[in-house]
Amino acid sequence: MKVRIATRKSPLALAQTRWIAERIRKHRPDVEIEEVAVVTKGDRVIDKPLAKIGGKGLFISEVEATLLDGRADLAVHAMKDVPDELADGLALLCIPEREDPRDALVSPEGVELSELPRGATVGTSSLRRSCQLRAARPDLAFAVLRGNVGTRLSKMDRGDYDAIVLAYAGIRRLGLDRDRALWPIPPETSIPAVGQGALGVEARADDRDLLELLKPLEHAASRLAVEAERAYLGRLEGSCTTPLAAYARFDDDGQTRMRMDGMVGSVDGETVLSASVDGYVDAPDHAARLQKAWQMGLELAEQQLDRGAADLIAEAKATEDPYTVGPYRR
Repeated sequence: MKVRIATRKSPLALAQTRWIAERIRKHRPDVEIEEVAVVTKGDRVIDKPLAKIGGKGLFISEVEATLLDGRADLAVHAMKDVPDELADGLALLCIPEREDPRDALVSPEGVELSELPRGATVGTSSLRRSCQLRAARPDLAFAVLRGNVGTRLSKMDRGDYDAIVLAYAGIRRLGLDRDRALWPIPPETSIPAVGQGALGVEARADDRDLLELLKPLEHAASRLAVEAERAYLGRLEGSCTTPLAAYARFDDDGQTRMRMDGMVGSVDGETVLSASVDGYVDAPDHAARLQKAWQMGLELAEQQLDRGAADLIAEAKATEDPYTVGPYRR
């Protein structure tokens, strides 16, 4: 059996793809795997924030095209980049066990957020991150940061930023956590992005052979948590111009009681709406558990809507350039 995996060429995308490939081979040594390189607009345009050139979906749509036209059989995505709706005919056949979903503050000394000097410049293009970190440290300055992980670290090393914020999972997947001074930011300070830390394997929905091949990689608890977060995102109709976050996890070893925290912020960083839900997602079968997880995500979204989230989201979508009205250095 031969499997063609569509992948962007960035070091992190390749690391994620090869992580999946390694685990497929572990269960099926007879499988031949070929990488199909894809260069997306999000990779080509690196001098502008994603929110200004089409959003995170730029990394997904051109990769999805290779699945739809038959050039590739599957694709590996960072779930935080995956829109709440996939292209017609495609599905997430597998969500493996989630990596650490937290954000990480990276600085030359590895200091905590509270230890950054007053007025320090923090690099991030994530409105979600800047909104929450600004709430914790209103004296900080924020500056747009683009590029792959290595590029972002290089910009900090040369002194463009006093610190930068990255997904801890990406740092770990690249093996940089052993060499870099960093501080994992507690979710109480910065709730992670929807799906952050998780990978999703996308393929044609009717490909039964691939579904069977990927079954050993599926992680039920990670699937339930990520799908709950995506239900929240879908109900709120958020986008990359919206400061929005959700983090679901199990509070018990039995994986029956789930807690979920959510955030919606204003594009100027002045308002942060937070809410939480928890409950049991136990049921006789996985489909029923999945339905309960979805309901939890929807319940959390309704709480946010009751608090005024719709107005904040509409305002964010109507803002032509969110980096001119928020806490970013200009």
